[in-house]
Amino acid sequence: MKHFNHNHGTSHQHFCLDSTTSSDSWRMFRIMSEFVDGFDTLSRVLQPGVTIYGSARTAEDHPSYRVTMDIAHGLAAHGYAIITGGGPGIMAAANRGAAEAGGLSIGLNIALPHEQEPNPYANMRLDFQYFFVRKVMFMKYSMAFICLPGGFGSLDELFESLTLIQTHRIRPFPIVLVGSEYWRGLLDWMRERMLGQGMIESEDFERIEVMDTPEEIVSYIRKTVVL
Repeated sequence: MKHFNHNHGTSHQHFCLDSTTSSDSWRMFRIMSEFVDGFDTLSRVLQPGVTIYGSARTAEDHPSYRVTMDIAHGLAAHGYAIITGGGPGIMAAANRGAAEAGGLSIGLNIALPHEQEPNPYANMRLDFQYFFVRKVMFMKYSMAFICLPGGFGSLDELFESLTLIQTHRIRPFPIVLVGSEYWRGLLDWMRERMLGQGMIESEDFERIEVMDTPEEIVSYIRKTVVL
């Protein structure tokens, strides 16, 4: 059985959202400053933004890395701003593809202990301490989401976007999963369990597009997200 340590030792200070302390009111100023910086910077971006996300662990020699570069390059060449989480792996590939196309390559980097140095390919960068502030920026300034194979973080962003669209908190926008083989098991489960048992509506499930090649993805985004 897994045991969880809730004491207030030295390791506890690494958590952004810990137990209530007298510093909570001061933390609000940091959160507010991240919102202000994000809104002020990203509101100046005039072209439609497309967020590309996926695993930070994807190596340069992995097929998904090249696919991501080609997607970002194709979109940036047609005038779309590319937005990522600013880190390594798929995020670096997307920023790299956009930068090599001469496009706007935005990295919204998150500060993590022992992890995630910002990649060198973003030509517009913002740093965040709080995941929820960063996710607001993704949602507010993206006209489409493209999700490559990834882990918990990618699923978190995917399902938050689906939830916000379902509950009419944000406008509907294209959501593309890249790699039919990778996503098949999850989609089959969603279709059988969530849709089959009435937990979601068919229109919720049908918001998700699954594609495999950069060419079809770029073509789809160009048709659905008008410059």
